[in-house]
Amino acid sequence: MANSSKIITIPRALFVFSLLYGGMTVLAGVVGNKQVALGPLAVEAGIFPFLMLVALSSAVAELYGQERAKQIVTFGFVPLIASMLLIILVLQIPASPKMEVERLGAFEMILGQSPRLMAAGIVAYGTSQFLNITIFSALRGKIGEAGSNMMMAVRGAIASALSQIVDTLLFISIAFYGVFPIAELMIGQMLAKTILSLLVIPFVIQAIVYIGRELDKDEA
Repeated sequence: MANSSKIITIPRALFVFSLLYGGMTVLAGVVGNKQVALGPLAVEAGIFPFLMLVALSSAVAELYGQERAKQIVTFGFVPLIASMLLIILVLQIPASPKMEVERLGAFEMILGQSPRLMAAGIVAYGTSQFLNITIFSALRGKIGEAGSNMMMAVRGAIASALSQIVDTLLFISIAFYGVFPIAELMIGQMLAKTILSLLVIPFVIQAIVYIGRELDKDEA
């Protein structure tokens, strides 16, 4: 009896965006160790890859639907958790005696996150990303014309701003409550994320959607 196999194909753009999405989930935890100045605000640089995650998930929802976007977010837990476990393993392995002490100290300081920080990252990531997709998709057709690029940008701005406020509340509360006063840090993060969500993310979503349609054009 001849073997029968089902060939599963995915759109080219979805494949590319999935790879980029997975990379951003890992990168966020690394670049987040640096604080950057956005005008008078001092914020951790991890907001940039996290906002890229927001833009990517919104673009996937626009191109392929809400359920496919939620799948991308769910699969994003794999590189996120795998990278955390690998970092824990590497930190436990003794360093080579030939490694410079300063370099080893910097490595351990940057990557030696506490379990509390890791838990905060996982909870904030999942909650905010699913919330972003839900709001973005729910507003489709309710704010202007469903297929309008301008309305897509508006939906993206609203969904990103609200989801990133929740992200900030969860992450900072779980990671730092009781360690030091968090009000100032939380307000600064919320302001920075809201401003970027309103001014930058709509254009990023439009660009990603355009790229996705161009990548998939030959497959139509």
